[in-house]
Amino acid sequence: MPLSGRPCRLPAGGRIDRTRELAFSFDGVRYLGHPGDTLASALLANGVRLVGRSFKFHRPRGVIGAGVAEPNALVTLGSGARRTPNTPATMVELHDGLVAESQNRWPSLRFDLMAVNDLLKPVFAAGFYYKTFMGPTRRSWMWYEPFIRRAAGLGTAGTEPDPDRYEKVNLFCDVLVAGGGPAGLAAALAAGRMGARVILAEQVPAFGGSLLDEPVGGAADRWIAEVVAELGTLPNVRLLARTTVFGAYDHGVFGLVERVADHKPEPDAHEPRQRLLVVHARRAVIATGALERAIAFADNDRPGIMLAGAARAYLNRFAVLAGRQVVVFTNNDGAYAAAFDLADAGATVTVVDARPVPAEDLARDCA
Repeated sequence: MPLSGRPCRLPAGGRIDRTRELAFSFDGVRYLGHPGDTLASALLANGVRLVGRSFKFHRPRGVIGAGVAEPNALVTLGSGARRTPNTPATMVELHDGLVAESQNRWPSLRFDLMAVNDLLKPVFAAGFYYKTFMGPTRRSWMWYEPFIRRAAGLGTAGTEPDPDRYEKVNLFCDVLVAGGGPAGLAAALAAGRMGARVILAEQVPAFGGSLLDEPVGGAADRWIAEVVAELGTLPNVRLLARTTVFGAYDHGVFGLVERVADHKPEPDAHEPRQRLLVVHARRAVIATGALERAIAFADNDRPGIMLAGAARAYLNRFAVLAGRQVVVFTNNDGAYAAAFDLADAGATVTVVDARPVPAEDLARDCA
């Protein structure tokens, strides 16, 4: 499949709205994306691989994941009173006029003078040196601290008063379902059909979870649409997208944050930016799925190294091809789905399986 005008965007596919374009900027450079993109997917579609620097040695960092666990692509959004640092680009919904900048670099992301730390790493012990700079006098730390903060810090928070409004709401239900993937949808539907008061919380805008990583238009899409439609007709079920369950406390109390307007340039009139939901639930279903672990090897932190599941997510959700020449390094069957989808999209894929004997059917399909 040929690539479109943007170097890594496929001309068809994905769950984005191609009828509209959104202009955004990253480190002062203007790019274009589509509704449905995240900041990370839009940057990758435009061929941007370097998005940050490591905390200590200032090594170059690229996008490695596709969700909330992204450790590398931390950016600062906005300016002035709405300046928000340390935000995973994978969780930022693209909107027109979005302004983002990289962090932890000087004078620029591509030419970071602090990257000299990487050359000096043989003389640095592991970890950080919390007690080294505590003396010789009590005032010593006050002198050292600004330099250490600049050398090893992340983003800089805004100092102006926050112009936005926030709400706190108490909710009560029989069943709280955390996670809107296949397990969460099935649990919410089963409880809802029985008449229980159900709250289903999903942290991204769309329900479906891992099923959204499947190719568009398949059986998974039809099942998601049917289940979400039925849940929407049940008066005892409340669907909360863009909502994260962040805490479980005593006596069935859960903390949720609903990002009401984070996906907009600014909240509408009389609309809060975020809403704290204190949910009192009789029962809870934790259906948050699993996180893929990276395999350890030298330089696995460099731009261009990506989790197999993330490469598949960017392909099928956002029509972004991770690369033309792809090596999939795995120790389980799960990465083969990514390998096959990438190959179908036109990439030349080599699979390196660490197991002595891979599954016969998968090996046969690779042949």
